Amino acid sequence: MKRTSLTIVLLAIFAISFAQGVFSNKTITALEKVIQDYPNRFKNIKGAILVESPQTTEYSSTIQIPGSNSCVVTRYNSSKMEADSWSCVVFENEDFVQVKNKFKELFGQIKNSIVKIGGGKPFILTGQYADPDEAKKFTTVLFELLPSAGDMKNLKVDLSLQYVITGWKISLSVYDRETKDAEQKEMTRN
Repeated sequence: MKRTSLTIVLLAIFAISFAQGVFSNKTITALEKVIQDYPNRFKNIKGAILVESPQTTEYSSTIQIPGSNSCVVTRYNSSKMEADSWSCVVFENEDFVQVKNKFKELFGQIKNSIVKIGGGKPFILTGQYADPDEAKKFTTVLFELLPSAGDMKNLKVDLSLQYVITGWKISLSVYDRETKDAEQKEMTRN
């Protein structure tokens, strides 16, 4: 009887951990495809134009995070540079506790994930967890690829939680850190 109970418990634990791993794998698989297209400025994952303005052009993304609300590729147009980023609204809800729990879950799925790009060496996504605070209205975790080298040294993966008029939302973004910083300075000047 003890042996049967133990077997059932072990099978249940295995089933639960496998189910969690499947979701995690789908999230990381989608994120890995986005990161793989980063050196190409996301041109292989751009869909139809959604919004066009003098400063930016937004395209639908052909890569979606499972369960996400929307994923877009944005091209920032500047007189000095062109920059592209990918972003996805992963989760939205009015209840801060639910959003905070989802944020922690997503962090756990992304942290220490292995990303392979082409035939090169694998990279590890690393980042430091930041505990969301309802009073702050904004929390972000920056992930980077280790080892940080070559075309991938400026790549950042940004997991953020923020309050918007309709409630709380969690976003996941992939972008070039140096280009984004320069673009923000350029937009501030204009």
